[in-house]
Amino acid sequence: MVARTKRTYSLRPATVSRVRELAARYGSSQDAVVDRAVEELDRAVREEAEANRWAEAAADPEFTIEAAQIAAGFDEQDRWPA
Repeated sequence: MVARTKRTYSLRPATVSRVRELAARYGSSQDAVVDRAVEELDRAVREEAEANRWAEAAADPEFTIEAAQIAAGFDEQDRWPA
């Protein structure tokens, strides 16, 4: 069993209501709803940070030159997508 820590948070009534509704709708606990929401937010934040890094890289002339050199090292059969 995964260890749990009891915490108390001050949430808006509308948020508490949504957590209860989601738990009831999906047959899970309120804790599970909050766990999933935090996991989803964390994933979204990490994906946004990664997208920002790729955007910065795409604007970096040295990166684009290096990426082009790497791509040139593959022959047509190795390229993806086909």
